[in-house]
Amino acid sequence: MFKLLFNILWLVLGGLPMALGWWLAGLFFAVTIVGLPWSRSCFVIGKFSLWPFGLVAVKRSEINGHSDLGTGPMGTIGNVVWFLVAGWWLSIGHLSSALACFISIIGIPFGVQHIKLALIALAPIGMTVVSINEMSE
Repeated sequence: MFKLLFNILWLVLGGLPMALGWWLAGLFFAVTIVGLPWSRSCFVIGKFSLWPFGLVAVKRSEINGHSDLGTGPMGTIGNVVWFLVAGWWLSIGHLSSALACFISIIGIPFGVQHIKLALIALAPIGMTVVSINEMSE
């Protein structure tokens, strides 16, 4: 019940514009063709930023049981490029938002979600978003 309530509050208080921004960036990267690895990552982060409570970001290789293009050496190179170009400042933005949320007791759960988003924004290639229930199985 609390996950639903917090997700609705998150959505209304900024989650929808944040997700739309990530999806717009994903469309931009998809159009450039060379940005396709980053495009997929933008869509994953957009999904995560739309409805974050009850979800967790994990490596796809942990879910699939095997490596793929995004979880191997090419994914590592893509993550290094992402980190240098965009990842570090996106993470700083989410960490700043987390600190602002931690000012009040009511904002603490929202701050935790911003920290999760900051972590995936650092190196998103090869990551996917699953429910916490799927991880415990």
